[in-house]
Amino acid sequence: MNTNMKSELLKRMSAGMENPVSGQQLADEYGVSRTAVWKCVKDLENEGYKIGTVRKKGYYLIGSPDLVTGPAIGQHLKTSVYGRTIQYIASCPSTQLIAHEAAQNEAADGTVIIADEQTAGKGRLSRPWSSAAGKGIWMSVIIRPDLPPQQAPQLTLVAAVAIVRAIEECTRVSPSIKWPNDILVNGKKLTGILTELQADPDRVKAIILGIGMNVNQTAEDFPEELETIATSLAIEEGRQISRAELAASVLFHLEQYTGLYVEKGFAPIKLLWEGYADSIGRRIRISTLHETYEAVAHGISEDGRLEVELDDGTIRGIYSADIHIV
Repeated sequence: MNTNMKSELLKRMSAGMENPVSGQQLADEYGVSRTAVWKCVKDLENEGYKIGTVRKKGYYLIGSPDLVTGPAIGQHLKTSVYGRTIQYIASCPSTQLIAHEAAQNEAADGTVIIADEQTAGKGRLSRPWSSAAGKGIWMSVIIRPDLPPQQAPQLTLVAAVAIVRAIEECTRVSPSIKWPNDILVNGKKLTGILTELQADPDRVKAIILGIGMNVNQTAEDFPEELETIATSLAIEEGRQISRAELAASVLFHLEQYTGLYVEKGFAPIKLLWEGYADSIGRRIRISTLHETYEAVAHGISEDGRLEVELDDGTIRGIYSADIHIV
């Protein structure tokens, strides 16, 4: 029984007891036996789904576990390409490592590597990222846009807009973007984005976009050193969030905004990004490898640099730094 059929079965069973899914109809559509459909139902039950039956009419969904498997995400997908191939791993050191290898082995555009747990998750500058089992979205997306390598870094900013849109779609939380790669809620870190590149001198071969999102952690789930600086959607929303539904929404918006960027350039993304930015017009402290100074954040340039105004009125573009609002 393939993943697509499981996703379709879950989607149709979600209509409830009043509209049960006919096993015979599904068997006819997929060219399989009724027994194969029944085994598919049993597989889903073994994964934790609660499924009811209406005599002589079919199956319906009573309850769903909070999974991020291919079928779980697939039932919510509205994309054309992104997420149509999903490799789910219960636990791994880092989805980025697996995605890099998959990309080198010609994995298709939009392929997703997603784990329930990462044991060695990493963020920007190889900083560790806490990736507890069953609590977040830890995924890497292989993107193959028709872009020159110098335009690849902007995909971090494109992804930030997509993630914020998805959070707004699935929750009542109002996130903001911290340049260059963090999503915040009430000043605490919710999501990190890691963009890595495989390229020839003149063209992008693949962008490996890593997304780490805190979804269903409680305050007690965070290590002591993160308690005051990290948060989750469940903490902010006051309820558990469907990770599969949220992941599907992220993939939808990522596909939409990546397409917009490739077709129309960075200008429309820039406007959206600046509308969500937490630092525009505010005084910030900038720390690079060589210096630390303060300036007022103005916005981002067409190539994704953060533009700041120094105290003497000079405008400076920043490619890489840690920033903090003063």
